[in-house]
Amino acid sequence: MRLGKYLAQAGIASRRGSEEIIREGRVMLGGKVCTDPARDVDGSKRVSVDGSEITPASTKLVYAVNKPIGVVSTSDDPAGRPTVVELVASPERLFPVGRLDIQTSGLILLTNDGELANLLTHPRYEVSKTYRARLGGGALGATALRALSGGVELADGPTLPARVHKIAAGLIEIEVREGRNHQVRRMCEAVGHPVNALERVAIGPLRIGRLHEGGHRRLSAKEVDALRDAASRG
Repeated sequence: MRLGKYLAQAGIASRRGSEEIIREGRVMLGGKVCTDPARDVDGSKRVSVDGSEITPASTKLVYAVNKPIGVVSTSDDPAGRPTVVELVASPERLFPVGRLDIQTSGLILLTNDGELANLLTHPRYEVSKTYRARLGGGALGATALRALSGGVELADGPTLPARVHKIAAGLIEIEVREGRNHQVRRMCEAVGHPVNALERVAIGPLRIGRLHEGGHRRLSAKEVDALRDAASRG
């Protein structure tokens, strides 16, 4: 097994996050620093991260969390701000699947399953994310809705088509299949309607439902399978 995959299965981070940790020189294999994520791990040598020995997690856990505004989507924060992992007391080390910016609330997943995290965040699989956006800029007209649905030209290139549902005069739900930085905010601003409030309400088939702000619940095996299926259809 490759070292990057080994760390992901141990719940250290997602596959890509684990590879970054390795390249930063924070991982030792057999007592020596290893910066190659592709190095083979066969169990004969001790693996440690930041001095702590690592073993694969025995139980795969996935939690849905309703992240409040002001909470960062990381495992730790040098600035001392509250983190999303602090919202869940777990016997296993958890990490967030993807990110929500600090001013965005709503659904985020915590897990120790690196393979699942990779499926849900890798651009190749195009697992959709749905957001509820409260907009400024006056009444939202048909032209703006068509632009959001068809794709918007941004500084880093045009977006893929999105599904947009107008709920009220200044309130929409928008489903995107890309993970660009601040994408929904930039799309809405590009069509003349800056976002005043943004909440993620769904990841693939999983909706936030009645989960209260700051709350969490463990996903069922059926829900996890549905997320995997969504990735397989991407």
